[in-house]
Amino acid sequence: MHQPSSTPDAKERLAKDMASEIVLSQKPSETLRKWRSIFKVSQKKLAAVMGITPSVISDYESGRRKSPGIGLVRRYINALLDVDATRERGVAAMFDLPASPHGSSEAIIDIREFSAGVEIDDFCKLLHTDMITPVKSGHPPQQIYGYTVIDSVKAITEASFQDLLKVYGATSKRALVFTKVSTGRSPMVAIKVSNIKPALVVLHGLGTVDDIAKRIAEAEGIPLAVCRLEKVENIVAALKSLHNK
Repeated sequence: MHQPSSTPDAKERLAKDMASEIVLSQKPSETLRKWRSIFKVSQKKLAAVMGITPSVISDYESGRRKSPGIGLVRRYINALLDVDATRERGVAAMFDLPASPHGSSEAIIDIREFSAGVEIDDFCKLLHTDMITPVKSGHPPQQIYGYTVIDSVKAITEASFQDLLKVYGATSKRALVFTKVSTGRSPMVAIKVSNIKPALVVLHGLGTVDDIAKRIAEAEGIPLAVCRLEKVENIVAALKSLHNK
């Protein structure tokens, strides 16, 4: 499905939000790396657009150089947005999706972005999950940059396609935590249809995961887990410990 391009106002708002987060971050090097990861731009490509060497990007993102000045931050952000503008499915367009008459606030119970990555294993331990389709062995530790806790019933019955896209927040490299799940099939089918893969799916409220849900997760390469915390309130409370990330 074609994803619309972002408007100039949306890109300007996104650029300001990115700049504020980087400048105010306690670990600006990690926040720089986070945004480059979200935009899926290599250090080599970004350096070419900025007119600098990849080693300079690497030094700033690793913390070997002192915190970047506002001038470099501005060039870094503009370069990411310039690369993004050349793509059919740009990241910036995700920040400029129209809301449906129903709105998405009732389906989204909690949503949060991280300034630095959190490893999937650590996130799953926090929610006391059982892994159904784990990350493939031999791969480096995968990180997420945010999470969304979703009322699956309201998401499926009330939300529009545009509203469902909004559960991805600033990046698809996040955990989608679906509550009030009976089999897990509907959330996984919705993810497959959207053509956007989250970094992790956590299901809550069910005993046994549907075989089709498992097969979709395996085919799409999405780690799938079941949360064993008793109540949704317990999930939200547990995730509060990540709010300073």
